[in-house]
Amino acid sequence: MHVKGPGCYHPGLIRYVPGTHFLRNLIERRSLLVQLVRRDFQQRYIGSVAGWLWGLIHPIVLLLSYTFVFSVCLHQKPGAGQVTQNYPLFLFAGMLPWLLFSETVLRSSASLLEQASLITKTVFPAEIVPVAIFLSSLVSHLMATALVIVSSAVILNHFSPTLIFLPVFLVLLGLFAIGIGWIASSLQVYLRDTAQVLTVGLTFWFWVTPIFITEDMFPPNLRFLITANPLAYVVRAYREMLLGYHIPSFGDLGMTAVYSIGTFIAGGLFFRYMKRGFADVL
Repeated sequence: MHVKGPGCYHPGLIRYVPGTHFLRNLIERRSLLVQLVRRDFQQRYIGSVAGWLWGLIHPIVLLLSYTFVFSVCLHQKPGAGQVTQNYPLFLFAGMLPWLLFSETVLRSSASLLEQASLITKTVFPAEIVPVAIFLSSLVSHLMATALVIVSSAVILNHFSPTLIFLPVFLVLLGLFAIGIGWIASSLQVYLRDTAQVLTVGLTFWFWVTPIFITEDMFPPNLRFLITANPLAYVVRAYREMLLGYHIPSFGDLGMTAVYSIGTFIAGGLFFRYMKRGFADVL
């Protein structure tokens, strides 16, 4: 009689690995995902004269507004030891990951209600809706990132090979945003105030993220807000990759990975549990 040892592989065990079912479903429905991304991107700009250029206009207007308030009026500067003394570029590089994250989470919160007809009338994998929203938002994010890279090359005569690490942080940021998007969207189905609470929470989160000011400007008794803030590590890494020549530290990469993967798994499990009652509530 043949007895399998503890190290032997058993195909059935793959079913117990968290996220395996979702990844298999994502691969099998990749054509649907592509259609959702294309549809979402087109609907955002349908009928507008500028079209996809609004994906660049919006962050540029925000940049000009914040630069006027913080740099011109309040005379804010990046400070000694920062990757650059050019405040607009310092600010823009920090804004990029936040804009992608917040747009994904906010739009995901109402996404299931917007797709209610598909979820209730067809066999539709609702979990891919926040994924499609992230990928759609990623298009504008990449255009804005390219603008920072070109501006840095022209204004600062700077181009860093550390940009090759940017996709790693983009993937981790996507996992984190999608995980929270799953939680927010599933709660919104049952509690319609979720989107409003989320807006308030993101506003507070935005101002405790070191985007406008440097980390050393935080009072010592509030430094824990940086340590506990996953976006702080991503903002720091973006600035180092886009404006500096240093490889993001393994500490920042490790903390970002822990927060992102943990949130992605927790959000997926939460969504799967809440999904059982979607058809009845929607």
